[in-house]
Amino acid sequence: MTGTARVALLYPGDWAARDRADPAASRFAALFEALAAAGVNAEPAVYHDDFADEVTAQLRHVQAVLVWCNPIEDGRRRDRLDALLRDLAQAGVFVSAHPDTIQRLGTKDVLFETRDLPFGSDVHRIDSLAQLESELPQRLRRGARVLKQHRGHSGIGVWRVEASGDGALTVQHAQRGSTPQRMDLPALKATLAPYFEPEGGGHMIDQAWQARLPEGMVRAYLVEDRVTGFGLQAVNALHPDAPTPGPRLYHGPELPGFQDLRQQLESTWVALLRERVGLAHEQLPLLWDCDFMLGDALVDVAQRYVLCEINVSSVSPFPPSSVAPLVAATIRRLRPMN
Repeated sequence: MTGTARVALLYPGDWAARDRADPAASRFAALFEALAAAGVNAEPAVYHDDFADEVTAQLRHVQAVLVWCNPIEDGRRRDRLDALLRDLAQAGVFVSAHPDTIQRLGTKDVLFETRDLPFGSDVHRIDSLAQLESELPQRLRRGARVLKQHRGHSGIGVWRVEASGDGALTVQHAQRGSTPQRMDLPALKATLAPYFEPEGGGHMIDQAWQARLPEGMVRAYLVEDRVTGFGLQAVNALHPDAPTPGPRLYHGPELPGFQDLRQQLESTWVALLRERVGLAHEQLPLLWDCDFMLGDALVDVAQRYVLCEINVSSVSPFPPSSVAPLVAATIRRLRPMN
């Protein structure tokens, strides 16, 4: 690879953010610095639908674009950006994560597709409000459920539902600042109706509540198929006694107590996951993460982990230990282009 390789880091912002974009002052400063030290010319590409054409013109002159943009950003969906990224990839620009990869790996559907794998759980797909009405009450008799919209972030569209003894439902949204509500099934249907509209994904995923969720969650950060760090969060959005999530603490890949999870991901789980959703190894995102809950203990298994979600669209922040592997992976992807 030559030192003239150009890589763009794309993330959302307005005109003012684009005008004053400074790698050293951005949240990706360490990554910009590491890419420069490796001989890669990295530049910010602040994106907004209002000036998408300008960003497109910029990206036509780079060899790769690394993307950080949530599925819903300030009320806007990624439809125009995804179309732009697909066109760039078709023209030969390396895009991570490619929108097609996100569709297969980074939506809640992955929980349904992998429900029978070692990290899977009791998961159902609900395709209509009528199906919700007919199936959910029976499942609630076995315990609380968590209903998740097709694609979202930050707890948006994730609802814990539990049947109360008096026939009412206790419902809590995972979005920050939400508190439990009491409602009946018709009110729940009205609340969830937007997620069954085409623009809301047209369906929801129904996952059994994991009793050990109050003990916290672990996020495994990966560059391609290698674990590059962990994030631990002791208090999460659906914690029964603390609706405000606590901080996530970041650690390197050698974190004691989680080497079994690392070994399973690297030796088996990523391959099983990739094969199940139909992704070739070279289609894996350069940077992604898997959120795991603690599952019920199994015989002869030190710890069982249950997949909660996979984040691909906008993995930030991430542990410092992920920077060097991410730079190395970027350079490997650039070599065939030079």
